[in-house]
Amino acid sequence: MITPKKLETLYAQGHNISALLRKELSTTKNTQEIIEVSYDLQTGSYIEDMKNEYGAKFREMYAAELANTILSLCNPLSILEAGIGEATTFSGVLKHLEAGTPNYGFDLSWSRAAYAKKWLHSQGIFNSTLCTGDLLNIPFMDSSIDIVYTSHSIESNGGSEELILRELYRITRKYLILLEPSYELSNKDAKKRMDSHGYCKNLLETCNALGYDILKHELFPVNHNPLNPTGLTIIAKQSDDEAPSDIFACPKFKTPLKKFDTALYSHEALTAYPILGDIPCLRIENGILASKFEEALKEGSIIKHR
Repeated sequence: MITPKKLETLYAQGHNISALLRKELSTTKNTQEIIEVSYDLQTGSYIEDMKNEYGAKFREMYAAELANTILSLCNPLSILEAGIGEATTFSGVLKHLEAGTPNYGFDLSWSRAAYAKKWLHSQGIFNSTLCTGDLLNIPFMDSSIDIVYTSHSIESNGGSEELILRELYRITRKYLILLEPSYELSNKDAKKRMDSHGYCKNLLETCNALGYDILKHELFPVNHNPLNPTGLTIIAKQSDDEAPSDIFACPKFKTPLKKFDTALYSHEALTAYPILGDIPCLRIENGILASKFEEALKEGSIIKHR
């Protein structure tokens, strides 16, 4: 078995970690473990790319075009990037929205969420709420966010498209925007590359099968790699439900969490989800079964309810 430390060394040497792990695990599909390790080891590379003039300019154009797309739909009262990475896109989008707009993001990797917070602070953005989370079990309440978008975060999850789309749609109140590799709109070479990497495909077909109201499906005008063209898919939901006062949800039962200094607690799961470096860890596997958590606090723990 290849240890994470060994993988770190191999990544520094330029190896494709996803390919190595698929071979190690004898699978053709990117599992959540493979995706997490691959992206966690990349932490810092996106922020480093922002020091490059071309990289920074491209990201600025990409974020501005996405922001224009959002504002053509509505002035959101809340926004979330699912799979936030290091927030190099998110920070650019927020600069085009009304100052102080409640904003959220989650990532499978704690390291990337931590770097995202660091990057946002460097850009003068201090009101973002970030956590760890899994696209298959998103830790947010139903219809809780006006605009939910992805930017190449479904990409590596080939085979899980329907489950992810259901989760993204569930937490959306008004519009779901997908910026993902467009297999259907790609040429033969691009399709071959996407297949070799286990990328997502058939997003439009899946959305149609789920009965979603698709407003637009086309190539995004700002694209970095012709072999990985970005498709833009806009889905309207327009929920009549009021936005819940509680935003975070138990990833397993999708019910509200009670916040303490060092953890968020789920009454249904009897589980505490730790807060590490001011980032709630809200993947199912992050949870600690603790049926007597609140009882222990009442008996004199130093942890206080916020």
